[in-house]
Amino acid sequence: MGTSAGKAMSPIGVMGGTFDPIHFGHLRLAEDMADALGLERVLFIPAGQPPHRDAPRTAAGHRLEMVRRAIGGNPRFVADAREVQRPQPSYTVDTLTALRAELGQTQPLWLLLGADAFLGLAGWHDWRRLFELANIAVATRPGAQLLQPGAIIEPLKSEVTQRQVVSCNPPGQPAGAILLRTTPLLDISATAIRGMLARHDSARYLLPDAVLDYIHEYQLYARI
Repeated sequence: MGTSAGKAMSPIGVMGGTFDPIHFGHLRLAEDMADALGLERVLFIPAGQPPHRDAPRTAAGHRLEMVRRAIGGNPRFVADAREVQRPQPSYTVDTLTALRAELGQTQPLWLLLGADAFLGLAGWHDWRRLFELANIAVATRPGAQLLQPGAIIEPLKSEVTQRQVVSCNPPGQPAGAILLRTTPLLDISATAIRGMLARHDSARYLLPDAVLDYIHEYQLYARI
């Protein structure tokens, strides 16, 4: 009888963000990538202290709980509290380093990003190491030409030209590849949701009811 020693490992997705609040745009992107990449699970990792942007308006514990409520019922989605529990700023490279240490060097990891986040990658801390730690899957809008001249600038352009860039049949390698995935992104903004809630407008159908109920229970965005 054969063994499973040579069996390919199922890939794992990593989706970070402030999630202030988490909404259907986040969830739809993760679901689409999970199907396209055959992800065993997607780790939703709320940022504790994001160093590259203003501090979230909402306490980390609330944002983590909103994630937990949003993904309830989806067996592929997992809330990961490691950045919330970290006293230092939440650098993605540190999170991926920790995951790589836990999961081993052969585990395929996919960092899930929207196009805007990907194009700003060169501003992230120790960003070149991200390609050594994970593959990167980028969600683009239909018709968008992410790699057309002028769309991507140095130094990210030089890094991308060294990588395997695919639009289908994602490789099974642990790290280093870039996948451009055209997906019908939902044009939903956490900033807009916070503004609506502060004005006491309805935000129903922009985020899960369980999250909306939690927001109302704790009056998280009663004013901004």
